[in-house]
Amino acid sequence: MAVDHYENFPVASILLPARLRPAVRDLYAFARGADDLADEGEAEPAVRRAALEAWRSAIQDLGAHRAIRTPLSAPDRILFERLGRTIAEHRLPIQPFLDLLSAFLQDLTVASYADERALLDYCRRSANPVGRLMLHLFGATAARDLEESDAICTGLQRVNFCQDVALDQAKGRCYIPLDCLARHEVTLPALADLCRSRPRQAPAAWRAVAREQIDQARRLLLAGSPLAWRLPGRFGWELRLVVHGGLRILEKLENGGDNPYADRPILGRRDGFLLCWRAFCRPRPAPHHEP
Repeated sequence: MAVDHYENFPVASILLPARLRPAVRDLYAFARGADDLADEGEAEPAVRRAALEAWRSAIQDLGAHRAIRTPLSAPDRILFERLGRTIAEHRLPIQPFLDLLSAFLQDLTVASYADERALLDYCRRSANPVGRLMLHLFGATAARDLEESDAICTGLQRVNFCQDVALDQAKGRCYIPLDCLARHEVTLPALADLCRSRPRQAPAAWRAVAREQIDQARRLLLAGSPLAWRLPGRFGWELRLVVHGGLRILEKLENGGDNPYADRPILGRRDGFLLCWRAFCRPRPAPHHEP
């Protein structure tokens, strides 16, 4: 069990209604596949951009209710045929798909973010669309629902950023706002050196950065958490597990000395039992701390 990448996407979980599992699988396949086009393999940036632009054209064709005109590989064509049926059956909006693609295209050219505002704009397009599409599947699209879903999704992505400092550095990226690093007198070269050397004891300056980022992620998860306790049935249960999974990763980061490049925290089987107890047997998390 991992809060990582799109692995926090509830992929056809047994908690979800059987009638919606194929749709969830199709949404996951799109999000996962587009992310891989931007990040995986050895392709040059120009090749990655062309592939993502082809996907964007295909999505626009689906939104216009016309046959896909962009040449696609056989596996991609199958993916989009299935996705097209899901979009039509559930009347899903097209903009979230376009937002995801815009974020992945941005990953090809933007390696760091100046401040919180810039990072949140990226999260708005790279994370929040997933939650919004899930809410459309369940018919929960009131303004409050969407707002709290956005908080959860951005919070989960901020958890990933805290987990993946070293992995992102290896790709030449930094998802810690540069002004946060500057406040604590941590430079990008110094951060890169830390990730390469992987010291067991994190420097005090980095611990201050990590605490600030952990607090930001926790506040977002807690701000969105009322949605998980308000939604009925299986989807509400699933979302509670997701929220508690993110909070648990943050606990592990804190307990490990805010040092994700030494021991990247993940969720294991023992954590699964703890999360089930928290999600099903305890009340909603308090505003300022995880129960």
